[in-house]
Amino acid sequence: MAHREGITTETKDWSMVKASDLVQNQQVIEINGSISVEEACQILVDSNISSAPVYANGEKGHYIGMFDYGDVIAYILLVLHRNPGQTEDNDSIDLESLEIKDIVRRALEGQKVPVELASDLSRKNPFYSILQEATLISAVEIFACGTHRVSILKPDGQISGILSQSTVVRYLYENRKQFPALDDVMNKTIGQLNLGDEPVIGIDADATVLDALSLMSSQGVSSIAVLRSDRFVLGNISMTDVKHIMKANSHRLLWKTCFQFVSHIRTQQGIIDGQDRLPVFDVHKKTSLGFTIAKLLATKAHRVWVTDENHQAIGVVSLTDITRIFASLVGVEVHERRASMAVFKV
Repeated sequence: MAHREGITTETKDWSMVKASDLVQNQQVIEINGSISVEEACQILVDSNISSAPVYANGEKGHYIGMFDYGDVIAYILLVLHRNPGQTEDNDSIDLESLEIKDIVRRALEGQKVPVELASDLSRKNPFYSILQEATLISAVEIFACGTHRVSILKPDGQISGILSQSTVVRYLYENRKQFPALDDVMNKTIGQLNLGDEPVIGIDADATVLDALSLMSSQGVSSIAVLRSDRFVLGNISMTDVKHIMKANSHRLLWKTCFQFVSHIRTQQGIIDGQDRLPVFDVHKKTSLGFTIAKLLATKAHRVWVTDENHQAIGVVSLTDITRIFASLVGVEVHERRASMAVFKV
């Protein structure tokens, strides 16, 4: 039976922790819907965030959606006449809509495209909100369906903080000793929990970055593996990596190979290891859930590859998968997966 607010104040019941407690004193970055897509993207880069709420011009508190790097990818594909594709739930972008035609027309004429037109253009990151008094279970129920973040609203409708999947997973991991049920499940292997069985969506290392963005958009995923011909994982490209393309208008990177792009990113991050392959963070079927979470938190990644004894990719474990496990502990069952999840298929 799912736990609900008000049923218990048991300190060992993590689901009753107030969600707002995890975002206290958070500085919320908001974007004016009238500024350009490029300016909005720069705000994400400068603030080191992957998304931000967009409000109507002159109406702060009137939120019209979220803007994230998935929307940037959809915008790039539209302008370059690449169909952003269709998600698994058939929620496709209508290329004939007046809004979409307006975006393309403005971009091709060199005009500013206001970010309000591009907000949730990818159809993968809608604006979800919960009230300040809501508990963690309310957020976990949303995260378990594939949503990556929710806004916590004050009584006046203003945002007091934005809670992400990674923040909740970090809190539960760091405080697992207070919650015996969590501690027990984190000692189990991902194999025992039936995690890491999703097929892998990957792209050849010699394909272009533009091809990778198109694949991500058409498959409705937030990350794809960069693979050698023998399924050996050389790295991955995620939605947030598009910031390297938007920085200083480095659009030429779109026509680099995926391997060159991943190498460029690693160089920018200063993580070159001196070998002829790039560092890849992976786990195995016998890896514990706790160790898997520790790797995700240490690398600030949203997913980690599952490899076999030959170091070939056989699956992936995402933060969404992990929140589904947490949700199941309190009786919340999720029977569908949103297209925004990072699942892979070769």
